[in-house]
Amino acid sequence: MSPPENGDDLGPMQRAQRQMRPELPRRFYQAATVADADGGATVQLDGRSVRTPAKRLLVVPTAELAEAIAGEWRAQGERIDPASMPLTRLANTVIDAVAERMPEVRADALNYAGTDLVCYRATHPAALVALQARHWDPLLDWVRRVCGAALVTTAGLGHQPQPAATIDAIRSVLDGLDAFALAGLHELTTLSGSLVIALAIREDEIDTEAGWAAAHVDEDWQVSQWGEDFEASERRKIRRRDFEAAARLIRLAGRE
Repeated sequence: MSPPENGDDLGPMQRAQRQMRPELPRRFYQAATVADADGGATVQLDGRSVRTPAKRLLVVPTAELAEAIAGEWRAQGERIDPASMPLTRLANTVIDAVAERMPEVRADALNYAGTDLVCYRATHPAALVALQARHWDPLLDWVRRVCGAALVTTAGLGHQPQPAATIDAIRSVLDGLDAFALAGLHELTTLSGSLVIALAIREDEIDTEAGWAAAHVDEDWQVSQWGEDFEASERRKIRRRDFEAAARLIRLAGRE
């Protein structure tokens, strides 16, 4: 039998999977730096400013956020892997999409308040009920304090309408966010299934670790009982990376 060409000893399935993956672009720059720009700061690759997929100049509100994005570009190896650059992806999304669709993004985030994860409670087993209460009740108390209105909880999965006054109070919070803050909040909300958790992270009521734990009470309970398979674990790692990036975006973009 002849030796595999180019040292490729993969089987037919692995070879087919490799061929199906798009080839990543080669790294074309040496240095990633930060420079001042109108409206904030930008990232430059060998002195040329980075642009978004829509060819807009990538400008972020603070030098701290630009430095974090530049760090993602510096960390690239021989090829550029967009999957390893979540802050860059989020900044591109803000500039190319969110900034032009603020009302739509706000409305989508607000929809989660009507079906928020922390409002839907288990009835058994007792240990899970207690775990949900420990993570979620303080968040609902916080919403009541800062918004002056309460979210209603329910047992089971049946839809529980929320008071109009509560939704209006939360809407007023979202109305005050700029594009970067709103994008980070929306990302946290969709990843967690909870606008309450996202707002609590945004307002420094809880840190990112506590927010991740609160968003995964049910999932962590299931894993503790039945274990976790490899594919689910890999998907969770990707979600966590994106969750942490969204929290960083909110923190590094500053307060408007």
